[in-house]
Amino acid sequence: MIKLKDLLLEAKSPSIFIPRRMEDRVERLIKQYIRNGSRNELDLSDYGLTKLPEILKNVDVERYFICSVNKLTTLENSPKTVGGSFYCGNNQLISLKGAPTYVGGEFGCGNNKLTSLEGAPKIVGGSFNCRHNPVKFTEEQVRAVCDVDGRIFV
Repeated sequence: MIKLKDLLLEAKSPSIFIPRRMEDRVERLIKQYIRNGSRNELDLSDYGLTKLPEILKNVDVERYFICSVNKLTTLENSPKTVGGSFYCGNNQLISLKGAPTYVGGEFGCGNNKLTSLEGAPKIVGGSFNCRHNPVKFTEEQVRAVCDVDGRIFV
């Protein structure tokens, strides 16, 4: 007779524990969001993404967009505009190339590997947070690339 303890200690888990259709989960989530009229928020945080899906690049997000806590090295394929806040912190970004041109709320890009603010949104309606990157940016550097209505956290 097989005991539960023996099953759990096996090197290979039984197939019933393997999640199904994981590979296209993010694309299905985005397609559902678009079908619903791109309203509200789109949260793609903590999916282990190394790049944003191409399907996003022509999307306008009504509220906030989150792609934090992934392994992104670029913001290529980001939504065109974000009516609310845009958070891309805790990734591996070295620049902001590919970021939306307009963010109506806050823009958070802290805890990355940013060495440049190139590609930052042209307009940010809220605050701009670029703390905890290898380069300690100045408020003047941020204002040189972006029109920020709120506070700047460097």
